[in-house]
Amino acid sequence: MSTVEHPRSIRSFVTRAGRITEAQQRALAELWPKYGVEYAAQPLDLAATFGRAAPRVIEIGFGNGENLAALATAHPERDYLGIEVHRSGVGRLMLAAENAQLRNLRVVCHDAVEVLERQIAPDALDEVLILFPDPWHKKRHHKRRLIQAPFVALVVSRLARGGVLRLATDWEPYALQMLEVLGANSSLRNLSADNGFIERPTERVLTRFEKRGARLGHGVWDLAFQRT
Repeated sequence: MSTVEHPRSIRSFVTRAGRITEAQQRALAELWPKYGVEYAAQPLDLAATFGRAAPRVIEIGFGNGENLAALATAHPERDYLGIEVHRSGVGRLMLAAENAQLRNLRVVCHDAVEVLERQIAPDALDEVLILFPDPWHKKRHHKRRLIQAPFVALVVSRLARGGVLRLATDWEPYALQMLEVLGANSSLRNLSADNGFIERPTERVLTRFEKRGARLGHGVWDLAFQRT
């Protein structure tokens, strides 16, 4: 296992109580055995979890799960694992998965750094999605940003060779930091023709969060880097 760790004294998220609807609470109770994966400090057997060998994709911090559910529906040949700390979003995604009868989607409700460090084996993933992570706007909070060199090294170690890390943000200063940090990793190759940002992938669903940002005039910056 990789010994590169994101400093555990600094977390990139704040767990908020948040309102959970009755339907989401029921999903957490009733659908967890079907879609949930308990966190454990040992490598997860993904083939056993999904009952097959298939390309594997993780989305970190999937929010309400709109994008992840859409991807799992559109690509039944791929297996998707979502990681999210907020229970309301986990419940919402499991409801969507049940409504669509998705067999290729599972969820972990835990800190993504710890999941990657201890539960995901090296070279196990074909793609990692990190869409609109908290930008921590204030300068004194920049140390909380998820996309920093140690975390990127951890993600790269979990990607198979040829695997792709995809990111998006609507905060330009964070986008530039992402570009710098990923560009400095010698095991990654920018898939942009000009070593900058890429066009918005057409298969990425416009979530309510992104639509709201567009109404407010926010730009969006997408990145894609491949493990060489």
